[in-house]
Amino acid sequence: MTEITAAMVKELRDATSAGMMDCKRALQESDGDFDEAVKLLREKGMASAARRADRATSEGKVGVLVRESVGAIAAVGCETEPVSGNDGFLAYAEQVLRAVFDGGDPAALEGERVELAGRLGENIQVVGAKRMEAGEGETLSFYVHSPANKVGALVRTAGGDSLEARSLALHLTFARPTYGTRDEVPQELVDAEREILSNSDEVLSKPENVREKIVEGQLAKRFYGESVLLEQTWYKPEESSGTVSQYLSERGIEVLDWAWFSVS
Repeated sequence: MTEITAAMVKELRDATSAGMMDCKRALQESDGDFDEAVKLLREKGMASAARRADRATSEGKVGVLVRESVGAIAAVGCETEPVSGNDGFLAYAEQVLRAVFDGGDPAALEGERVELAGRLGENIQVVGAKRMEAGEGETLSFYVHSPANKVGALVRTAGGDSLEARSLALHLTFARPTYGTRDEVPQELVDAEREILSNSDEVLSKPENVREKIVEGQLAKRFYGESVLLEQTWYKPEESSGTVSQYLSERGIEVLDWAWFSVS
């Protein structure tokens, strides 16, 4: 009998999205024949999700669970709005959220995901998930945009008013930053953006001695100002015309951790 290696199991799993043990059994039953193993999985309905894995998940639900000092956020995507309201889908999304809240890994529910995707006939994916735990003097705040529940945020802060800290969660769902500070931005992305700006018609039309200054200004406003949380303009002009950093500083709020997820 052919020896079934971990590499063989991984290759089959990557190709079908079936569970690891299901892939191993299929390879054992097919004596290591990859195509036959795929056929076995398809016959059992375990590879149906793989045929949909490249389809977009532009619907779904984002959920948040906060109890005392522990909070969790999880986003589960699907393809169509009707499925996002299906009882089976909602039950799975709740299962993922509670698993994250309890400190587990959503990957442990891979079998349930594959089975649900096969049953509902859609690509089902965990878009993102995160757990946070607040220490003494810290606050967990969240916001989920209802009634669709397609975007939400969870933040951990210290200091300031709890309602004002919650406003940060609203800002996250509106502005959707990629990084917290500019130090987190990979240097290669900064270099690539600087090169694009330097070669733009707008910059090249200016005198050479001022081009560098113009580029740095555009980099701060158009790149960091859009992708970096603390450098974004606060989402409510009537509350503040400054940056997120300025808004939080004025109110004595320190951002310790944050996450936002969207399925749209």
